[in-house]
Amino acid sequence: MKLNLKRPLVVFDLESTGLNITEDRIIELSYVKVYPDGREEGPKTYRFNPEKIIPQQAIDVHHITNDELVNEPTFKERAHDIARVFEGCDIAGFNSNHFDIPLLAQEMSKAGVSFDPSQHKFIDVQTIYHKREKRDLEAACQFYCGHSMENHHSAADDAKTTLEVLKAQLDHYANDDEPLVNDVDFLSQYSTHNRNVDLAGRIIYNEQREPVFNFGKHKGKLVKDVFTKLDLGYYDWMMKSDFAENTKQVITRLYIQFKKQ
Repeated sequence: MKLNLKRPLVVFDLESTGLNITEDRIIELSYVKVYPDGREEGPKTYRFNPEKIIPQQAIDVHHITNDELVNEPTFKERAHDIARVFEGCDIAGFNSNHFDIPLLAQEMSKAGVSFDPSQHKFIDVQTIYHKREKRDLEAACQFYCGHSMENHHSAADDAKTTLEVLKAQLDHYANDDEPLVNDVDFLSQYSTHNRNVDLAGRIIYNEQREPVFNFGKHKGKLVKDVFTKLDLGYYDWMMKSDFAENTKQVITRLYIQFKKQ
């Protein structure tokens, strides 16, 4: 199955020191880049010194130790190289909309390198899979591709397997009553659980395409109403709290927009 692409698609996977987007660090990034003519580049892997101790519970998952990374560059030192990998491309991953993309955006922000999510279409292969079969990447590989993964939780193997599963999904549902369309715009929309305004989904669009809070005491309320009428200090509280940089950038844009109205 040849993917129908308008521009290159980067299929990637991360390993990290943990699952906290604002505090944990990327230690490994692997990707396969697919071009509109069908060429594939990779998988290519970068490793980074996280400048913090990797908890044993994380090592038990990805088997990457602190000693292996001590002589690797930091993410900040390679951030411009990583940005060039994704520049002008759409992006795919497994559970990437929920974790990999927000963590990547956070690391880019810490490094002072621009990463604008609005310039990319995102395909989350896990969301497609869960909408159809509701299992994990290892089961997806077995179900769609007919074989087991050899090295689960290796970023390079996960990225390569994610691409293989995406192609197999398009084949598998080609003659379905609601077929998957071999088109990045369709797949990006289909693999998005909700209408996120920020990458972490703290702010989402309602049915009227108005931004609303998706967490906490103001969940379901219009951001405009909270910021301008209901809780005038909420913006300041969010900016001082432990939210991802992308979320803070989004609420700042909305805050300025609503204050001008």
